[in-house]
Amino acid sequence: MNGNEHHQNFQAYTNPNAAKLKFDADQQKLHSTGVLGLWRQISNLLILAAIIAIVVLLVRLF
Repeated sequence: MNGNEHHQNFQAYTNPNAAKLKFDADQQKLHSTGVLGLWRQISNLLILAAIIAIVVLLVRLF
């Protein structure tokens, strides 16, 4: 990577239009996954808790 490429990458991060487009894309992604993402996290947490409970139960029985 030469100095010019580094300068262009820095400009991409400081360009207000690029920042706005990235923000809009992130908002759209959040809006489209919103509650489903929350339910996915909750279900993953419940699955993890069940696995830990099963392991603890097996350790106490054997």
